[in-house]
Amino acid sequence: MAAVLAVRQVAAVLRQPPDERLIDLEAWVGPEGVLHVGGSLYDSDQFTGTPFAGLVLRPLPHAAEQALGWGWTFGTLLFVVVVALLAARALPQPVSRRTALLAPPVAISLLMLSLPVRNTLYLGQTSVIPVLLVMLGCFAVRGQRAGGVLIGVAVALQPTLLLFAALLWFTDRRRAAAAAGGSFLACTLLAWAALPDDSGTYWFHHLAGAGLGGDPAGLSNQSLHGALLRLGLSGPLEQVLFLLLAAVIAVVAVRRAVRYARDGQLLLAVAMTGCAAVAVSPTAWQHQLLWLMLAVAGRLGRRDSARPMWPVAVVLVMTLPSSVLIPDDAIMRPLRENLVLIAVVLTACVIPFFSRKSVFYATPIPTDAVPPGPTRFPWIPLLPVWRKVLTRPNLLLELALIRVGYTAYSEIRTIAAGSRAAAEEHGEQIYALERFLHIDIEHWVNHSVVKVPWLQEFFDFYYTSFHFFVPLTILAVLYVRRPVDYRWARSALGFATLLALLGFWLYPLAPPRLMPELGFIDTVHGAQDFGQPDYGALTAVTNQYAAMPSLHFGWSLWCGVVIVALAPKWWMKALGTLHPLFTVSAIVATANHWIMDAVGGAVAVATGFALVYFLSGPRPRTTPAEKTAAAARAHTALGTALDTAGGTKTGARGTKTGAGEPTSAPEREPERANAEPDRDHTGTGTDGTKTKPDDSEPEHAPQSA
Repeated sequence: MAAVLAVRQVAAVLRQPPDERLIDLEAWVGPEGVLHVGGSLYDSDQFTGTPFAGLVLRPLPHAAEQALGWGWTFGTLLFVVVVALLAARALPQPVSRRTALLAPPVAISLLMLSLPVRNTLYLGQTSVIPVLLVMLGCFAVRGQRAGGVLIGVAVALQPTLLLFAALLWFTDRRRAAAAAGGSFLACTLLAWAALPDDSGTYWFHHLAGAGLGGDPAGLSNQSLHGALLRLGLSGPLEQVLFLLLAAVIAVVAVRRAVRYARDGQLLLAVAMTGCAAVAVSPTAWQHQLLWLMLAVAGRLGRRDSARPMWPVAVVLVMTLPSSVLIPDDAIMRPLRENLVLIAVVLTACVIPFFSRKSVFYATPIPTDAVPPGPTRFPWIPLLPVWRKVLTRPNLLLELALIRVGYTAYSEIRTIAAGSRAAAEEHGEQIYALERFLHIDIEHWVNHSVVKVPWLQEFFDFYYTSFHFFVPLTILAVLYVRRPVDYRWARSALGFATLLALLGFWLYPLAPPRLMPELGFIDTVHGAQDFGQPDYGALTAVTNQYAAMPSLHFGWSLWCGVVIVALAPKWWMKALGTLHPLFTVSAIVATANHWIMDAVGGAVAVATGFALVYFLSGPRPRTTPAEKTAAAARAHTALGTALDTAGGTKTGARGTKTGAGEPTSAPEREPERANAEPDRDHTGTGTDGTKTKPDDSEPEHAPQSA
């Protein structure tokens, strides 16, 4: 997979026309580039690097253009691979054999997918080089001085990385810190001697690069300075506020990084320091944000089910545009515009990653599950590869899954649009089939409803209002009240939606309202101009031919099945059947679907439930005895974790060390099926005091990194 992604990224760059690839590199070393024509590096906004970077790049204009493009692309790719291998090697020890084998290819794959690497390859930027130099200086070369020299060169390329000198100094690697400062000073003076005017412009006129490049208030600048400008601040007030906030972020981040480095988590400390350097930089373009990806090494979440939350969040932020993760809403716009900056600041200054001394670092509270139960249909072969988990899934993971899944669904639905001729031909096929089956009632229903204005308004309102509201409400109620059933229902809905997307792709179908010669009335969207191939602006925002199967009816049928299966009262079950009944009436009355579309939606939903049954067995039904047993298993597992971490003996109410020192033994009952969320209980030490487990930031320790 890692090799495939690497080849894909190279192909994506090199298959572009020569004038559309390696744009920044061409602006530097091309025939009209700033390094080729002479004059100041900063006469235009094309070059944003330090004078030392310009000095290093000076020989490149003499290289053959074609060879330079290939060499630059493959060289950048090699640098990314080395960074990934160093990060995998730097994981805190000990690691399992499986982790040791999978970490390198997974790290390479994630970096190849990340937006900073893709942007670097596309633009021909140098932003991977400082990351590589810091990683080599911290994890590869032997000797503090050699490592410090490499880090100093990285600082000469990106000045805010000087924070790494502070990290080295306060982790008792003072020779490395001195070497870093010395090499940075030497590189800067060398550039000053060779390019005195450019050095003065960069360090004094632009204050270490501020104002170079594009608009600093643009969304691509994910630094604190850019965020303040986007919030409307400017002038001396913005500058003073930026300096104050940058100082606070730098101090807090370095203090935290020092603690984690002394705790044996140097990779996390490097990620924190790099994130702080990004935040306090005057400009932080997308290709400079690779530091955040290294923060996946941090561990967060006491429960096993919550442990993937942090790495998944980082990967999503680093691989997907913020428009995919955050809706385009006025209230959410500041979060959407500054999502990466927020993630960077939280990583550097806020998120309480576990110390290696915490009992939860290596042994989170296990996810409780029950074995597959008896099946009603023994003749159906099952493949129970999914565990029947009794705990509530992590809320943030679920919200991210819903948001990303819906965005992917919308994109695929739009891409799957077929031609008008094929869609209308399929419409004729469906209409002929319905006439053969004597169920072609759409035209009669449509025109009958139009004659009753209040009924038309009711069906129009129902069609446009409840498609998303009812399923999301049911999912929310199940998540809070019945987490086991939530997993069952959510999985079935997901499978049904995937099957529907396959139908949209393979069988584009014109709905009745878009069949020109059948005389249907579009009660929701109004009259269509059939003289326009795309039917006006509506097709630009949605796939008009995504009709088979009908997800309007499919999702409503899913709602009805879930309510009938889980509602405790008979009248609730009866009300649950009304939603699919009203929905199928609405989609036919408004001429948005054929009867056979509803049949297709029913087949998709039935197949979704069948797949869940096939993969996990029958829907789990937990008894009070099973819940008690689940709590006992979780308590025993936590006691074992405490024993392993501190050589303790777990009693009924607490733990005792061999020396009789009091320790904390948190009593935790996992979130159980259909139960209220657990509360933060505390354990009792041998002296009778209430204590809590050590799950916060690590304390100072005397050993160095």
